[in-house]
Amino acid sequence: MSEIPKAPIARIIKESGAERVSEDAKEALAAYLEEVARDVAKEANQVAKIAKRKTVKADDIKLAIKNL
Repeated sequence: MSEIPKAPIARIIKESGAERVSEDAKEALAAYLEEVARDVAKEANQVAKIAKRKTVKADDIKLAIKNL
């Protein structure tokens, strides 16, 4: 089960043009987004460690996204 709330996921899908969204679709997209977010967070943490920081900053996230 995903930690990302399903209501915002449903809004994103509907804003993309869908009229209705099944629970399975919301759960599938939430699970995928959570997996991607974890990968980005891990990479950003490595970037911060290389910079000898404990704090992950927005620039670390941006660089992590580019690296992935």
